[in-house]
Amino acid sequence: MIKIAVCGAAGRMGKTILEICRDTEDVSIGAAIEHKDSVMLGMDAGEVAGIGKQGVSISDNISSVADQFDVIIDFTLADAVAQNVEDCRVAGKRMIIGTTGLNEEQKNIIRSASKEIAIVFAPNLSIGVNLCFKLIELAAQIIGDSADIEIIEAHHNRKIDAPSGTALRMGEIIADVLDRDLKQCAVYGRQGQTGVRNEKTIGFETIRAGDIVGEHTVMFASAGERVEIVHKASSRKTFASGAVRAAKWIMSKQTGLFDMQDVLGLRHI
Repeated sequence: MIKIAVCGAAGRMGKTILEICRDTEDVSIGAAIEHKDSVMLGMDAGEVAGIGKQGVSISDNISSVADQFDVIIDFTLADAVAQNVEDCRVAGKRMIIGTTGLNEEQKNIIRSASKEIAIVFAPNLSIGVNLCFKLIELAAQIIGDSADIEIIEAHHNRKIDAPSGTALRMGEIIADVLDRDLKQCAVYGRQGQTGVRNEKTIGFETIRAGDIVGEHTVMFASAGERVEIVHKASSRKTFASGAVRAAKWIMSKQTGLFDMQDVLGLRHI
């Protein structure tokens, strides 16, 4: 039985992960963590998540519950990740990180810690999105240089980073295949007299509205035809299920930095 800890246990994503943990074979809820000012501290994590009493109280400190779990799933804020990674490194605990919006310094902390613990770090843990990553790579190889490329993403109105980490990863995949520098060729929205489109650019458009869980479209448009690779998430359960699948997979690893392409065996297809 794999014991999973959930960071941000009282949040929308955390609650969904707790539900998936409860419903997944060979998995149990080992610990639940929230920030030190949370009004949920000390409450039963299952009752907070609406899945019934689980006998796991919400804590504000990873170190204090390190003996109660095998792997932690973290969907918190970018500013919290660095400390969470350090706590897990010291405790020798594996991590699944789905937090987006990290800067290079924060990413370097993850890379450094992965030399001592095993970490899956992915901008999107959905199985469908990661299949799309592979399809986007293939499309870029075949038609990328002959097409105008646009990435359109939509999320709920409470998402704080833009473009989404998933959209940026899609852009990175395309840029890598086409030997472009995304920092130089990315265009984030357009307004006014923009002039004729530069054929080497990769465009990003961001929508924030309502309760949209997550939608991504990558468009390869050339003369006479258009190829679109689309993913639409209707429930956070798709991300939670991927996170729990990654947690089960990583138990065979001691150290290293991985992503969902590794978890799903897509790396060499």
